[in-house]
Amino acid sequence: QVQLVESGGGLVQAGASQRLCCAASVSISSITTMGWYRQAPGKQRELAATITNGGRTNYADSVKGRFTISRDNAKNTVCLQMNSLQPEDTAVYYCSATRTTWGRNFDYWGQGTQVTVSS
Repeated sequence: QVQLVESGGGLVQAGASQRLCCAASVSISSITTMGWYRQAPGKQRELAATITNGGRTNYADSVKGRFTISRDNAKNTVCLQMNSLQPEDTAVYYCSATRTTWGRNFDYWGQGTQVTVSS
């Protein structure tokens, strides 16, 4: 079992920055992909950013240039630096991890943390 514990989040003003981090209970070197998804009120959960074990990153178009995802293998942690936050970034942010074993994917999710951006 992989447990994911998120930290960060809260209420910030538009233009401010926020850093979210996610600590895994296992070595993240054993996890194929880690990332952050978000779900705004009344909307479907969507990808914000992901990072693979090999360091490849992927960002939603809406956050490119503003968000940066990074990982620290020594601390088994992935973080999301969010800059120039806008009200449309308001959502519950969920840490995710995908572990691939013998060609099969296993997905894990954190409990979510609220990010609210005021105008």
